[in-house]
Amino acid sequence: MERAGTGRAGTREWLGLALLALPTVLLGLDVTVLYLVLPSMAEDLDPTATQTLWIMDAYGFLIAGLLITMGTLGDRIGRRRLLMVGVTAFAAVSCLAAYAPNAELLVVARALLGVAGATLMPSTLSLISTMFRDARQRAVAIGVWATMFALGMAAGPVVGGALVDRFWWGAAFLLAIPVAVLVLAGARTLLPEYTAPREGRLDPVSVVLSLAAILPVVYAVKEGAAHGFEPLTALLLGAGAAAGTAFVRRQRRLASPLLDVTLFTDRAFSAALAVLLVGLVGVGGTMYLVTQFLQLVEGLDPATAGLWMGPPALAMFAAAIGAPLLAARVRPGLVMAATLGVSVGGYALLANAGPGDTVPVVAGFALVYLGLGAIAALGTDMVVGAAPETKAGSAAALSETVQELGLAAGVALLGSLTTSVYRSHAPAPAHAPPEVADRLTDSIGGALAVSDRVPQETVDAAREAFTTGLNAASLAAGIAILLVTALCLLTLRHVRPLGRTAAEPADAART
Repeated sequence: MERAGTGRAGTREWLGLALLALPTVLLGLDVTVLYLVLPSMAEDLDPTATQTLWIMDAYGFLIAGLLITMGTLGDRIGRRRLLMVGVTAFAAVSCLAAYAPNAELLVVARALLGVAGATLMPSTLSLISTMFRDARQRAVAIGVWATMFALGMAAGPVVGGALVDRFWWGAAFLLAIPVAVLVLAGARTLLPEYTAPREGRLDPVSVVLSLAAILPVVYAVKEGAAHGFEPLTALLLGAGAAAGTAFVRRQRRLASPLLDVTLFTDRAFSAALAVLLVGLVGVGGTMYLVTQFLQLVEGLDPATAGLWMGPPALAMFAAAIGAPLLAARVRPGLVMAATLGVSVGGYALLANAGPGDTVPVVAGFALVYLGLGAIAALGTDMVVGAAPETKAGSAAALSETVQELGLAAGVALLGSLTTSVYRSHAPAPAHAPPEVADRLTDSIGGALAVSDRVPQETVDAAREAFTTGLNAASLAAGIAILLVTALCLLTLRHVRPLGRTAAEPADAART
């Protein structure tokens, strides 16, 4: 089902890719920028615990829930048009968030940012599919796109902390203004418009069913991470599964479905989605734990911790650009399997690290990010390339939805495992007051909060307990990635090198 190349991209297309990189980085920043903005914001607006939770999560919930709808909407009304509308809305709502006078309005603003963000993600990726018809160039362009989003996520805490120190917490949201100005100024010149012919109207029932399928699952995963998997969590997962089943059945009956479920009959399409899901589970959870390790165990300030994340970002960039170039000669499934195998070595380093092992931890995470760069570029290309051009927006949205779910599940699953191991190993002095003992045994953050009330060896033991949790989570993630490596070898070995047709010589003899 992969679309054949119809000409190589020129200077205009590559400049267009640079323009699309701006909202992509912005979206990554908004996922993590509140990590260091939150304390200053909380001091100013005094939100309740529930409001704080929704300020952090409303953005991600709405993006995950609306990606499929917005991807299909872009196919119908025009991908460039949806991008321009979305970036304008994103900038306007960012101003609302920056100057929100109370927590209630900030929650609303974050939710609206999620709606606007859901228009940007599939628009940027589907426009890349339109601009880069050559399979090899498209894979490289998607690699750049994936790297920009990951770089935005990695830079979010550092950028947020720097802006709060120099200005105020709302300044973190105003980054959207110059990005919107540049995108709107260059979009009509550098980006083509594409509207799928003969597509029907959006089906409102399908939109509702897609939200009912995705939102309960995302919420259940996050609640499970925070409070453990309780009956409510199971109920939400069941409700999401039931809505998902109804959604699929309805799509099979519609002449113009919201999501073309027949795409799943393509083996490469389904396998690539599975690889992306499991791969992002490992990366999402590991990134969350490594950033905590650098700041809470090693005691680094956010800016220094951000600098230590530079080598992993470079490793991902190298893989995201190099993997498509290599996949022009070697089958993409083999390239993905090889880089995932290297990332297993990174998980092994993390599984054996201890307090004080900053270099091994960063080196291990760099190898993990290396695997992410390859699967983000080649896996996403397989998903988008398997869809006909009229469905590229829908396929792009599905790829991004899977990755959003993977990131959320990674933080939940690996974070919960680390917390469980920490609590089983955390020390509590025999004569410590109950409130101090509770903080010590609850989390590494709690232990550091009462570090002035307990002996130094107790704090050191807490850091050791957290590192033991990181070791266990990395071991579990490494095993999962090892299985995904086997999946690549078994299910993606038939995918030909990028740009090669069935009539060309097979690559087996060459390699």
